Amino acid sequence: MAYAIFTLLLEAAKVIYEADRHAKKELKKQVRGIRQIERSINECDQATSEVVRGYCLAVRGSLTNDGRPPLDASGLKLQERLSLIEASLERVAKKGAYQNP
Repeated sequence: MAYAIFTLLLEAAKVIYEADRHAKKELKKQVRGIRQIERSINECDQATSEVVRGYCLAVRGSLTNDGRPPLDASGLKLQERLSLIEASLERVAKKGAYQNP
């Protein structure tokens, strides 16, 4: 009985892990242009460059900080981190502190 339950949980974990891995792959596709942004900040003033560089570092850190599957869903963590970065960028844009060069 215990072995059957363990086997079912293991199979469920595989499905969840694969779905999470696919989600993470799709999220990474959406932020693939981060390197181009980092290269383009050379044309900005120093204050803007530092802010943009900080956001780029936050995105890079989010992409590389993985958990241990199947207990840590790294795709969900990535989605949460990117959502926080996006919310921060939206707050900055609302304040008018950032002007697109």
